[in-house]
Amino acid sequence: MKLIEATEKDIALIQDLARRSWESAYVGIISTEQIEYMLGEMYSADEILKHIQSPNYHYYLILDDNHNSYEGFIGYEHGYEKGTTKLHRIYLVPESKGKGFGKSALEFLKEKVWESGDKRIILNVNKDNSAKKFYESQGYTVYNEVVLDIGKNFVMDDYQMEYLFHK
Repeated sequence: MKLIEATEKDIALIQDLARRSWESAYVGIISTEQIEYMLGEMYSADEILKHIQSPNYHYYLILDDNHNSYEGFIGYEHGYEKGTTKLHRIYLVPESKGKGFGKSALEFLKEKVWESGDKRIILNVNKDNSAKKFYESQGYTVYNEVVLDIGKNFVMDDYQMEYLFHK
């Protein structure tokens, strides 16, 4: 597996990977209408470009170098809060789950966060998403619960989780 920093030329690929992973991950958790709304808002070409052009925001594509195929992506932002990196996005296409890509991507993230000088990683995960168990297995703990109004009468009902670096 390799993680390759995404550029503007990868926007369509990120959008495709997001759609493929979301259509699997969120069916039965949130409505099809909310999935479409969130994909449109969070993964528009303009939104992804804004992130890629930000010096603190990083997208990496997850490449299965054994099969030369992209299996997902990770998006994170250093300095989201003082001393904190926010993991905004980590998604794998359904056929890639359980193969170690997610775990390897989180290890990569820890290295990047440590290099940045941040000492904490935070993320949001839907309360009904089985990914919560995965994050817990990687050392993340719940520190808060939030219900966020995201517009169009939709909400995100999430756990906020964190990973703390210890010296």
